[in-house]
Amino acid sequence: MEVQVVPIHNPEAVNLILGQSHFIKTVEDIYEVLIQTVPNIQFGLAFCEASGPRLIRYTGTEDNMIDLAKTNAQKIGAGHHFIIFLKNAFPINVLPMLRNVPEICRIYCATANPTEVVVAETKLGRGILGVIDGQTPLDIEGVEDIQKRKSFLRQIGYKQC
Repeated sequence: MEVQVVPIHNPEAVNLILGQSHFIKTVEDIYEVLIQTVPNIQFGLAFCEASGPRLIRYTGTEDNMIDLAKTNAQKIGAGHHFIIFLKNAFPINVLPMLRNVPEICRIYCATANPTEVVVAETKLGRGILGVIDGQTPLDIEGVEDIQKRKSFLRQIGYKQC
């Protein structure tokens, strides 16, 4: 087995969601979930088949996001994985609905951070072992940091009181 680290190409630092799914129907189901959950969402989605013609299937609402998804899916090259790049929405807006898509087996990450995908390759093919999402912590938050976090969440509307 050979292990590789594949960096995600994300020049605009937009949010991405990386996951595993098991069926070609994934493409249409994720498309429907995204457009029904967030009006005016812009996204690109690519899904790698693991059998049959083994194509990279794709869809989306924005050409640059679709190109990002296709490019990164091809670089990762693991069967039955999908990658979504989002604009005008955040993962927190769509993750609950994505978790209800019957074909989705797991979500590896949802982030705008620099991301690397750890991929294993055997004679059979490639699979995702995990992800590196951003950088390591520098310290533990203090009282002032806690206050800033709470204030920020209320400022952007994710918490009320």
